[in-house]
Amino acid sequence: MNIRFTKKLYLVLFVLTLLVSCSDELNVKSTSVITNSSFWQSEDDVNGALNGMYFQLRSAATMNLYLLGEARSEILTYGTVGQGGYDIYYFNSLTSANAGPGWQQFYTIVNTANLILKYSSSISFKSESSKNKILAQAYATRAFVYFVMTRTWGDLIIHTDPIESSSAEITQKERSPQTEVFKLIKEDLDKAIKLFPDNNFTTGRCFWSKPATYALMADVYLWTGKRLNGGTADFNQALSALTEVKKADLTLLPGFADVFSYTNKGNKEIVMSVKFQELEVGDNYFSIMWLIGSSIPATIDDYTRSIIYPVGSGQGIVVPSELFRKQYSEDDTRKKATFHEIYEYKTPGVGTYNTSIVLKGSGLVKSGTRYFLNDVILYRYSDILLMIAEAKNALGQDPSAEINLVRARAYGNKYTNHVYVNDSKENNDAAILKERLLELAFEGKRWWDLIRFNKAFDLVPSLQDKKGKDYMMLYPIANSVLSLEPKVVQNPGWE
Repeated sequence: MNIRFTKKLYLVLFVLTLLVSCSDELNVKSTSVITNSSFWQSEDDVNGALNGMYFQLRSAATMNLYLLGEARSEILTYGTVGQGGYDIYYFNSLTSANAGPGWQQFYTIVNTANLILKYSSSISFKSESSKNKILAQAYATRAFVYFVMTRTWGDLIIHTDPIESSSAEITQKERSPQTEVFKLIKEDLDKAIKLFPDNNFTTGRCFWSKPATYALMADVYLWTGKRLNGGTADFNQALSALTEVKKADLTLLPGFADVFSYTNKGNKEIVMSVKFQELEVGDNYFSIMWLIGSSIPATIDDYTRSIIYPVGSGQGIVVPSELFRKQYSEDDTRKKATFHEIYEYKTPGVGTYNTSIVLKGSGLVKSGTRYFLNDVILYRYSDILLMIAEAKNALGQDPSAEINLVRARAYGNKYTNHVYVNDSKENNDAAILKERLLELAFEGKRWWDLIRFNKAFDLVPSLQDKKGKDYMMLYPIANSVLSLEPKVVQNPGWE
């Protein structure tokens, strides 16, 4: 995504960020003159705002989407240079004073989507199809961001109109029940699906499309089917949406590692990604999962040396946990494509484990420097297959076909040793959940999966002695947010 902001767009997005992030503490004038008279004049202006919305989404994907979607699971632990503050996630020691990301960044994205939805209706477009595609992307983005937030914090403030004033009557609202949040999400998804003019992907697959929106819809309905008692109706809706995704130009790539190659971005396994590109943005979260140069042992083997150098801005702060690494069998090709274990050889031929690095985000090496600029994948085809298996199992159907499609690639010529046979609902769910772990690790899915399958307190070591404290499945609302939102109260249990 080549984003070239005009000075006007920079100004608009800056002011909007201030308005959506703060309340009456700011003494600013109305920006209606900027947004109405100076900016929203043409289709180019709307496209500029659309690019701005994706720019904001990329900012969230740089770190926070991952922290919310996976960091509290069992797959991470501290690295060779300490904890770096990330221990509050994998040790599950969050507090209201140390709560992780706030929601201001996400509401800024919502606000930009709301602006696009409001002002596009009064602008002439070259074609109705172009206009509808932009509106569809705004609806899909708003649905996605609210989905991220409600899984994180539960009840939410609902904004469907843009915030263009600092008036407390507009900026300060109480949270609405989660049921109302999901009602809005589902309505937005329905609108987006109807507005997309075709089933095509854009180059790079980094913009919302009809298949990507169907994937999001399936994710939403699986969640409400399991977490909000949506039951059979929601599972059927999820399966129907996933069937639509399968009609798109998608396939499993023959080699698992090829999915994540920097030179193979936007490949035919990708349904939706957030694009990172050289000279446009800094490194993303994969940098904290690499090594920092000062901690590299001198006595590593040559193969390891060829992998880890150059280290770029690698930090070595969080690494794959032993519990996670042991989940893979040696004949699973995903293991060597997902992480690499580093051993020291102080005595020739005798290796001592030192640490691990995550290979899925190894990035771009250029002119002797590593840049952690892999796209952040939101949905890909193997995820779709495993969601189909999950929906089928929830409906009492046989999920083995989809599980086996994923395993066939993973195990290659050893696949016959790993063929899955339909079992009880409970055992099928356990198999699907583990398959998602092996397939999708470090893609920001695991925490959501654990909550959806209701297994967080069983499988995350730092939560096993906290069973019964179900409030911990949500995040606390940061004190910095509460200080700006006088009508918002802390999530129960985190006071």
